[in-house]
Amino acid sequence: MRDLVIGVDASTTGVKAIAFDRGGAPVAEARAAYPLSMPLPGHVEQDAEDWWSALSGALRTLVAEVGAARIGALAIGHQRETFVFVDAAGHPLAPAILWLDERARPQVARLSAAVGRERLRDLSGKPPDPTPALYGIAWMAEHRPQVVAAAHAVLDAGGFLIRRLTGRLATSVPSADPLGLVHVETGAWDETLVAAAGLRPAQLPALVAPGAVIATLTAEAAALTGLAPDTAIVAGAGDGQMAGLGVGAIDEATGYLSLGSGVVTGLFGRDYRTADAHRTLASPTGRGFMFETVLRSGMQLVEWTVRTLRPPAAGAASDLEALQAAALAVPPGSGGLMVLPYWAGVMNPYWDEAARGVVLGLTLDHTPAHLFRAALEGIAYEQHVTTHLLEASVGRRPERFIACGGGTKSPLLMAVMAAVLERPLAVSPVNEAVALGAGVLAAAALGWHGSIEAAAAAMVAPPTRIVEPDPALTAAYAPRIAIYRDVFAATSGVAQRLYALGTG
Repeated sequence: MRDLVIGVDASTTGVKAIAFDRGGAPVAEARAAYPLSMPLPGHVEQDAEDWWSALSGALRTLVAEVGAARIGALAIGHQRETFVFVDAAGHPLAPAILWLDERARPQVARLSAAVGRERLRDLSGKPPDPTPALYGIAWMAEHRPQVVAAAHAVLDAGGFLIRRLTGRLATSVPSADPLGLVHVETGAWDETLVAAAGLRPAQLPALVAPGAVIATLTAEAAALTGLAPDTAIVAGAGDGQMAGLGVGAIDEATGYLSLGSGVVTGLFGRDYRTADAHRTLASPTGRGFMFETVLRSGMQLVEWTVRTLRPPAAGAASDLEALQAAALAVPPGSGGLMVLPYWAGVMNPYWDEAARGVVLGLTLDHTPAHLFRAALEGIAYEQHVTTHLLEASVGRRPERFIACGGGTKSPLLMAVMAAVLERPLAVSPVNEAVALGAGVLAAAALGWHGSIEAAAAAMVAPPTRIVEPDPALTAAYAPRIAIYRDVFAATSGVAQRLYALGTG
């Protein structure tokens, strides 16, 4: 009867639990949302108890539909860099600090000076930035020392949910490494990084390989979720790496392009390397590494543009469709408009805390359609720059890119992206790549397909369409990309001066 696995996507806004069969087809799903809290500017928090309430509730609903006897294993993909301090019983001692949080910028500067910027990058795989939990934990050590001193453990989001499901303090290497405390090359906690954060080694959970069975459920967790007590809980990975697994981008010939709230590009590699051009993370297969670029303002910039340009409908789907239709009639280059898409700052390759969005070239002749198209073009220009830097760092150009996420539903964005990147983009039919990636790990743990790679080959549907670059569009964009490369350098000094004045 054990013919299903559950893949969980515990994202920034909620939980999706999906039951998959041996071929990767979704059989049933359940969802539950949770809120964000922003108590101060730059502070973004959640109550980790909400994660558990959402997961246990979603699992109850799912199990009631398919039956506990059919489920063999469960794995979790989860929001990365988010962390929470817990007591010995696994209960939160303070709100979880999210990956979106910006409060630790002073700690980034202090630790970069004390430890060395390049040393921090080369050990953790990530250039210093407020996103990895290392700096937020250091902020807690300075501003909430009583919490850090009293904490039995500090856990990533996946580790917290594993503790509630199994009673064990354990997490996977690709779940923990986004925290910035793991020496990614060796896959172990790094004493230099742990000390810099202000932690004791005893406060860290055990690290296991992705796809390993951690334990079965506690009696309490089985009662709350409806799962059978002997259901295997399998080590997962952070959602970025899991999305790559969920679309099948786990070899050196294949890259992935996730067009979600942010834009994430990932390439698999066997050899460890670091650079400011990308972040380096542990692979969800347990072998090799993922080299990743991130533009924080992807589809959320598109949504902001719709809300701002058509406020009466507050970003309704009809408004998005209307703007896209109007933008199709705007010539490439948007009538001389150019957008630097740093509405949420910039990570790679500049790692500049003062960077902000720029709209260049506005005239009285421009319309909302011009600005909408310019925003899409700006996202694509940025992706051109970061993709070429990423490929230069890893020393190869992948044979294919698999695109996934909400942005693939926009014909205009896909046409612009393919033309600017000067390569075809294969579009994945997978709607829930993170949950499917988790399902792949769960299936591999049960021995269904022999290995994680074999499970991915069996369960991940191949791309269903290819978006080819239009040579005319490529030719039109080539001189504009050259101009775009100069926009950040031309505006960064002014942005720094504005940043120094604050928002008051």
